[in-house]
Amino acid sequence: MIKISKYLKPYLLFAIIAPLLMLLEVSMDLLQPLFMHRIIDIGIQNMDMDYVIKTLMLMIGVALIGLIGGFGCSTFSAIAAFNAGTDIRNDLFEKVQSLSFGNIDRLETGNLITRLTNDVVQVQQIMMMGMRMMVRAPFQIIGSFIMAFIISPKLSIILVVIVPIIVLCLVMVIKKGYPLFIIVQDKLDKLNRVMQENLAGIRVVKAFVRKDYEEERFGNANDDLMDVTIRVSRVMAYIMPIMMFLLNIGVIAVVWFGGIEVNDGSLQVGEVMAFINYLLQLLSSLIMIASMLMMVSKAEASSNRILEVLNTNPDIIDEENAHEIEQMKGKLVFDNVSFSYSGDKEEAILKNISFTAMPGEFVAILGATGSGKTTLVSLIPRLYDVDQGEITIDGKNIRKIKSKNLRKHIGMVMQQTILFSGTILDNIKYGKPQASFEEVVEASAAAEADKFIKEFQNGYETNLGQRGVNLSGGQKQRIAIARALITKPSILILDDSTSAVDVTTEAFIQNALKDKFINTTVLMVAQRISSVLEADKIIVLEEGKIVATGNHNELIKTSEVYKDIYRSQLSEVV
Repeated sequence: MIKISKYLKPYLLFAIIAPLLMLLEVSMDLLQPLFMHRIIDIGIQNMDMDYVIKTLMLMIGVALIGLIGGFGCSTFSAIAAFNAGTDIRNDLFEKVQSLSFGNIDRLETGNLITRLTNDVVQVQQIMMMGMRMMVRAPFQIIGSFIMAFIISPKLSIILVVIVPIIVLCLVMVIKKGYPLFIIVQDKLDKLNRVMQENLAGIRVVKAFVRKDYEEERFGNANDDLMDVTIRVSRVMAYIMPIMMFLLNIGVIAVVWFGGIEVNDGSLQVGEVMAFINYLLQLLSSLIMIASMLMMVSKAEASSNRILEVLNTNPDIIDEENAHEIEQMKGKLVFDNVSFSYSGDKEEAILKNISFTAMPGEFVAILGATGSGKTTLVSLIPRLYDVDQGEITIDGKNIRKIKSKNLRKHIGMVMQQTILFSGTILDNIKYGKPQASFEEVVEASAAAEADKFIKEFQNGYETNLGQRGVNLSGGQKQRIAIARALITKPSILILDDSTSAVDVTTEAFIQNALKDKFINTTVLMVAQRISSVLEADKIIVLEEGKIVATGNHNELIKTSEVYKDIYRSQLSEVV
């Protein structure tokens, strides 16, 4: 919590004013029992109603001043805490944007969502409560003890005995509860992950009639969260009965021994009642601290999870001597490249990959599922970094090019089509926000999307549902291709991005690329062999290795793997 509290620094003025106003409220509260003591021991005992009324009016005035202090403290603490929470969220989101695919794979999406929402709320609440309750409680305890001691040093011995017992009980309960709060957050992560997967794949769930299975999976995660939450609640449930028991013992002791002193004439009735009030204030402040400690335990677990993300170093960072390039011709060279997601050579996905793609060439990457096709093209814009070897563009190692600048020259259409809420126009211009409408139409025409877009009532202004739910798979893919083409990339990567498009439309797209993007180096990952027949170069992958390279005519004569794929898909004897 100490490290995360640095986010309060820009709002230090509010964070200072809030506790000061709380001190004002506490001071006013500490005066109230004294006024009550005077009303009883002076006003009522002497039957002086004027004194009683004046003291009551004074009590009301003091209470109003305390109210102003409390209201001001709540306002300023909320301003400081909510602004700090907003800054934490912004920094978390910015950090997530800077992380590599590898970082995000390890942290998991559902986990990150919990940290951006629930964990930040926990920290935000403890900041706000810290400026209020964690200021009020200690000062009220100290003030109540001093005032009680002034009234009766002898009765104050009761406080000296009870308070350490209460503190010891609190420490024991909190110490047992803190590890459970960490487990609660982990279980919440799991629940969010299950829910997110279900909502993202709801069509698959319905198509395969897996409703019962998904309900059971969610139910198990929900039950796990419930069980550990109940365990936490059970541990924390001990606090209140213990506190109330000791409170009642304290009140009984004060009434007993205070009554004796009243009979002896060393104390007055009003002083005993004032002492009881200070006792109640002191013990209620301890209860407040107990509640705060529970919140602190939860917030501590949350702040550690937030800091874990903020302190994560991106796997992919620009080297010190990295520079920007104004123009890129698009000559791509893989030189003995190997890669594994875990960093373990024994688990390499790609092994000793070497090939060259010249500017304007159409290079197809073919292979069975799991052969490493998507991994290979993901290395080009540095979504992942190679373990061995190097990738160069126009003779420059891509590690020497600033990653943001590198990706501006590369257009990528990913295997899983992602569209954002908004209009079709917004989604296409996502690749180039400053693009003119003419550029949008040109890119859409090249992607064979212009025709179907114009058929919509609102054309390019048609609003898309979440993830483009109101479009077919082929339509989504063509919009994604248009989004990449509008940037006029030097290198275009199509990662199985025409799988939902019919063969005729795919041919039109390829012809448009040859005609209008003649200088663009195109790399196409494909499952259908019909998609690669016209490629200048076909790279055949098998188990992460290149087993054949050449055009269709060459491979059909020299590569058994390619011939097997050709036969299996086109059913022709070669």
